[in-house]
Amino acid sequence: MFNQDRWKEIVEVLSSNVWRTLLTAFGVGWGIYILIILLAAGKGLENGIKQDFGDIATNTMFMWTRATTKAHKGLPKGRSFRFKVEDVQTIRDNVPNLRFVSPRNQLGGFRGGNNVVRGIKAGAYNVYGDYPEIINQDPMTVTSGRFINHNDIQEKRKIAIIGFGVKNELYEKDEKVLGSYIKIRGVNFMVVGTYKKNSNDGDGEEAQKEIFVPFTAFSLAFNQGNDVGWMSITANDGTSISSIKEDIINVMKKKHKVHPEDKRAVGYFDLYEQYNRVESLFGALKAVAYIVGIMVLLSGIIGVSNIMLIVIKERTKEIGIRRALGEEPRSIKKQILMESIFITIISGMIGIIFGALFIFSVNALLDSVGPVDMFLNPSVSLGVVITALIILMVSGLLAGFIPAQSAIKVRPIEALRTE
Repeated sequence: MFNQDRWKEIVEVLSSNVWRTLLTAFGVGWGIYILIILLAAGKGLENGIKQDFGDIATNTMFMWTRATTKAHKGLPKGRSFRFKVEDVQTIRDNVPNLRFVSPRNQLGGFRGGNNVVRGIKAGAYNVYGDYPEIINQDPMTVTSGRFINHNDIQEKRKIAIIGFGVKNELYEKDEKVLGSYIKIRGVNFMVVGTYKKNSNDGDGEEAQKEIFVPFTAFSLAFNQGNDVGWMSITANDGTSISSIKEDIINVMKKKHKVHPEDKRAVGYFDLYEQYNRVESLFGALKAVAYIVGIMVLLSGIIGVSNIMLIVIKERTKEIGIRRALGEEPRSIKKQILMESIFITIISGMIGIIFGALFIFSVNALLDSVGPVDMFLNPSVSLGVVITALIILMVSGLLAGFIPAQSAIKVRPIEALRTE
C-alpha cells in the first residue's frame, strides 16, 4: 500500500486537473471546518453560562417562607411565618442524605441605602449572618485572616469577613484591615478576614462587596431572635437535591402547620435542577452541531465520489490495459480507495487547521477585549479532533467505494476499444 510508485501515481492523478481537485477538496474541508466552529462556539457558550454559576455548590437548593394561601388547623389563610434556628435540626432528623443545612439572615444590599460605615466612608453592602459551613456552599478564597468558625457562633463574636470590593471602598490602599472595625447599622464589628470570589457574570463586582458575620452575632445585634431568613441546603454526593426537596418542604410545612397542598407557603430555588437544564441544553446543541457539520461534510463527500467517477471514466482505457496486463481487480480497487482517502484526509486536515486558527483568533480577541457575557474560551477537545479524523477516514472510504466498484467492473476488451 505504501510503495513509492503507487503514491506517485496518486499525486499525478490528482494534480492532472488542479482546479477540479481543489474544488472537490474544498467541500470536505469546509464541512470539517463548519463542524469544528460549531462545536467550539457551543463550548464557548457553555463555558460562559456555566461561569455564571461560579463555584457555588450546584447540588443545592435555597428555601424561604411566604404567606400561606390555605387555612389549616384553625390558622387563617394569608398567615405569615418564619423559619427558626431549630428547624435546621428538624430537617436533619427527618431527611437523610443531607450534607449541609445552613440558616442565613441578610441585611441591606447595593440597591439599598448605606448600611456600613467606617470613619467618614460609607457604603451599601449585602451583610449575611452565616454559619461556617456556608463557605462550602458558596466557595470563596480567603485572601487574609480567616473565615467564621464555630467558636464565633457559640460566643456570638461580633467579627466580620469582608470582600475586596468592600476593602477597596472603605480603606486606603496600604491601610491595615485586619483588626479594624466597621459599623453595620450602628453596631461595631471587628474585621478578621478578607475574601475574593471568582465570577465573570454581570453581578461579579457585587459578589466582592459582601460582608459575612456569625449568625448568632447577627441575630443578637439586629434583634432577629431565632428567626431565619432563608436556608441553603446541599445534598450528599450521589443524591440529587431535586429528589429530596419535596421531603424537606413537607417537613417544614408540618412543623409550621401549613396545609400540605399549599404550593406557595414555602418558596424555593433548585440550583441543581437549573444546572441540569443547562447541561441538557448544551448536550442538545452539541448533537445539532454534529448533525449540521456532518450534513455539510456529506455534501463534500458526495462531490468527491462524483469526481472519482469522472476520473475513472477518463481512465477507462488505462484501467483496461492494466487489467489486460494481469493486474488484479483488488489492486485497482485499492488504488481508487487510496486516492479517495488521500484527497479526503488532506482536505479535512486543512479544514481542521483553519478551524484551529479561527478559534485561536477568537480567543485572542476575547483576551484583548475582556470577558463577554455568556461566552468564554471557545475550544474543542482532543477527542473532537480524533473524532473528526475518524469521520474523515470513514468518509474517504465511502467516497471511494462506489467509484472503486465501478472501476473493477471495467472489461479489458471494452476498455481497449474506448477512445
